Amino acid sequence: MTLFAAIRLPREILFGKGQRHVLAGVAARYGRRAFICTDERFAGTAVFAEIIAALKSASIDVMVYDQVLPDVPRDTVAVCAQQARDFKPDMVIGIGGGSCLDMAKCAALIISHGGRLQDYYGEFKVPGPILPVIAVPTTAGTGSEVTPVAVISDPDRMLKVGISSPHLIAAVAVCDPDLTITCPPSLTAIAGADALTHAIEAFTAVKRGADPSLAQQHVFIGKSALTDHFALLAIRLLGRSLERACRNGADEDARADVMMGALTAGCAFGTAGTAAAHAVQYPVGALTHTPHGLGVATMLPYVMNYNRAAAAEEIAEIGTALGLQGGYRTVDEKARATIDEIARLFRAIGIAPTLAELGLPADKVDWTADQALGIERLIKNNPRPFDPAAMRRLVKAAYDGDIASSSN
Repeated sequence: MTLFAAIRLPREILFGKGQRHVLAGVAARYGRRAFICTDERFAGTAVFAEIIAALKSASIDVMVYDQVLPDVPRDTVAVCAQQARDFKPDMVIGIGGGSCLDMAKCAALIISHGGRLQDYYGEFKVPGPILPVIAVPTTAGTGSEVTPVAVISDPDRMLKVGISSPHLIAAVAVCDPDLTITCPPSLTAIAGADALTHAIEAFTAVKRGADPSLAQQHVFIGKSALTDHFALLAIRLLGRSLERACRNGADEDARADVMMGALTAGCAFGTAGTAAAHAVQYPVGALTHTPHGLGVATMLPYVMNYNRAAAAEEIAEIGTALGLQGGYRTVDEKARATIDEIARLFRAIGIAPTLAELGLPADKVDWTADQALGIERLIKNNPRPFDPAAMRRLVKAAYDGDIASSSN
């Protein structure tokens, strides 16, 4: 097979300590009117006040929407976009966690193309370019600053839904690890585990690449040479520093590694896609109302063990990126050790080891499996296929805490 690769990224990615201070200069290249999406907590910080002052000093008019809620409730997007319309912004700046960045993307979409948000659910439904989005993450997890996806909660649907289009990719990502210093250990752990799951699912995603039109027909296209590069970098960075960042939030080197890990994981899965751990999390999250990153991380060791039959070499390579040394007699032995290390790391940072501990009712195990199996865009990305019985065994194993039985 000839070498295949594809990647979709922002026009510009700026990463490093103090990069938030260049935001005004970056924004000035896109116009003189900036609509800002953030949440009430961050809007009340001194750092946010400094950012607004810098924008105004650069002769940029600013309008702030500071009512972004977790998981971006669908109807709040219409309210946000309506406030922005009369302001006639030249750009939308998202500052905050993943929900703030997703709100910025959705607001820019509705301002640019009108209609209802639900008109754009799915892949390639956005008809053309949107207002430039500048993404400034303050957490290290979702990778939304570089991905073509916005996830929202729709009151008419049980599960969260996504809008996937290359047009949603931010024009610029401004990533300053100093903005994550105040994240509490629990948020650092959940966000970082989310990022590590992104990277591992991207690296173990199914490999396609034979059809030249693949990337023109799908947003998520499976692993490739370029997405593998970013995924392995993310795994290496998160493997060496996530636990440190959770133990000591003031460790600047660890914070930088974790934020770069989240960024590069986003670079990987924004094109490669994610798979079964994310598919199961959608119904689990709907039932338990637990954070997305917590749910996918709980599922990851079980999914990796299920996939071991089809992706042992990739899982063993993940082990190398995590720092596992030699001495393994077979690839499968190293793959098993890699899964054990992921489970150990997640236990160490406080990730729930079972779906039961997340609060999933025992009588909802089969329903969860059936719902997960129906999320085709994720299931088709998994390296080992599923049938209903296999998915039910996987979810039951994750409920019981029996990683070994998840490979059956």
